[in-house]
Amino acid sequence: MTLIGRKRDVSFLTNLPGASEKLKIFNADLSDPESFGPAVEGCVGIFHTATPIDFAVNEPEEVVTKRAIDGALGILKAGLKAKTVKRVVYTSSASTVSFSSLEEKDVVNESVWSDVDLLRSVKPFSWSYAVSKVLSEKAVLEFGEQNGLEVTTLVLPFVVGRFVCPKLPDSVERALLLVLGMILPCFFKFIFHVKLCLI
Repeated sequence: MTLIGRKRDVSFLTNLPGASEKLKIFNADLSDPESFGPAVEGCVGIFHTATPIDFAVNEPEEVVTKRAIDGALGILKAGLKAKTVKRVVYTSSASTVSFSSLEEKDVVNESVWSDVDLLRSVKPFSWSYAVSKVLSEKAVLEFGEQNGLEVTTLVLPFVVGRFVCPKLPDSVERALLLVLGMILPCFFKFIFHVKLCLI
């Protein structure tokens, strides 16, 4: 596991059963791609789950996107340098396929991408995050293909279920708001183009 280079209380991880024998924590920072070398050394696989998130668009989209791309490619370069990594699993986002057109799609596949120009002109909620995720994922896939590194991407609209962190994860919070009727399903349908069935 890697953490951004500031001190955090990680006791919720270090107190897990078997953590003292199986868990090693490294400091790394997406803004410093070289920092991932020690964390990747000796690994056969990488799960890339981190990305800069700025839903409020406090930073220019170009800054967030550059940090996301540089960080993702830095992790992949560290994997190549380690010479032991066989596969990288890159966590994508529903936002990478949700804004492909104004028409709703029931099924999306690897040929469907959110339209970056549309996102930049319409600027819906979390638009800069969506742009950075699309461009980062494309860069990761291209890097893997050019360097013979197997890269798999997963689009996870929501991650819900049990969690070990002390704070309620954003995806769990949003799912609860939707289920409890605090967010209108039509709003989520617009944002994510998903069909919802609540039982």
